[in-house]
Amino acid sequence: MAQFHTLTQQRVELEREWERWATVPNTATPRPPRTTLLRDEVAQSWRRSLHTVDPGRTVAPGLDDIGELWAESPLRGPVTELATDLRGIAEDSGYLAAVTDGAGTILWSCGDRAMRRQAERVNFAPGARWDEIHMGTNGLALALRTGRPSSVFSAEHLVAALHGWVCYAAPIHGPDGTQVGALNLSSSWDRSHPAVLTSVRALVTAVETILRASEPAPPAGIRLECLGTARLLRDGRPLRLPPRQLEILTLLALEPDGFTPEQLHTAIYGDRAVSTRTLKADVSHLRRATGGEISNRRYLLTGPVACDAVDLLAAIAAGNTTAAVWLYRGPLLPGSDTPGVVKWRDHLDVGVRTAVLASDSAEHAVSFGERAADDIEVHEHALRLLPSDDVRRAMVTARLHTALRA
Repeated sequence: MAQFHTLTQQRVELEREWERWATVPNTATPRPPRTTLLRDEVAQSWRRSLHTVDPGRTVAPGLDDIGELWAESPLRGPVTELATDLRGIAEDSGYLAAVTDGAGTILWSCGDRAMRRQAERVNFAPGARWDEIHMGTNGLALALRTGRPSSVFSAEHLVAALHGWVCYAAPIHGPDGTQVGALNLSSSWDRSHPAVLTSVRALVTAVETILRASEPAPPAGIRLECLGTARLLRDGRPLRLPPRQLEILTLLALEPDGFTPEQLHTAIYGDRAVSTRTLKADVSHLRRATGGEISNRRYLLTGPVACDAVDLLAAIAAGNTTAAVWLYRGPLLPGSDTPGVVKWRDHLDVGVRTAVLASDSAEHAVSFGERAADDIEVHEHALRLLPSDDVRRAMVTARLHTALRA
């Protein structure tokens, strides 16, 4: 009863704050919250949502037919595979489960019968649009907007018709780091419990694991993998190349304008007295391995060579921290002391690390910290962002402890 009383008081205070905001004209800026119960991320979402959503809205807008959306969704396979588990969790706990695409359209739902009836009244069902633009502040919208797990309790919802609800949601990412949808568990406000968000995270991890396992076969062509490893693939099959030639190919992939023979010699050997014939021999062998995709007078790639480091560089340049963290599998060609490789290694490491430390997403810091075991600042950043009840705090604390002792 103590928890129920606390939730009741929390709901009453949030309702008062909501009244102040919901009655402000769209063109006005509400005053700062009076209560500390109104979280910053919720207040920011209210500010954005009030421009497009009437708090008095009663149902979510929707699409007439989502058959094609669901058929083409990368989430269809994983969700279908986990459907029995999702139904069991939702029905046993009195919750409703829903999965959306990356735009916030519900593609699939299941759960407790009583909750399904309530959900139908607000169109919380397949085809409905639950992004921030259409339905304001809610768990799904917040998770998709922020890119991290989110909860929205009672009057934190902008739409008054949802004040009897509590929602827990987390974004789902594809193998390349792209946000492909979100998973949500919702119920009546009095069933609110922080452990539900842990369950949502676990379910999302299961979906993402299946997504990674079901990746299509490597595409035809040449692919260079040089983050945390060093290998060249042709049509998905590894080609054996000496480390030096992999270093040369990596530099050519990262420098699309290529090198003069003298520039490449310096990037590979630095000040060492190595014959130019040695470099020419390596490039000739590499040219045969890539099917003649390297030009003669100026060393540059003349054909398509996919490269994970190039993909990472593009993600950093685009400010896509989520994709950058997913793509980062470790330092560029670990163990190489080639001057050009060392320069690029530092460039990529600093780029990802800076983006992670500037991000307010705990997921970024936790994931990057897995591959930056000695980085004390990254682990401390993760602990600042993780909620006090997040089970991952133990793992991050252990990483920090080990890094401090190193």
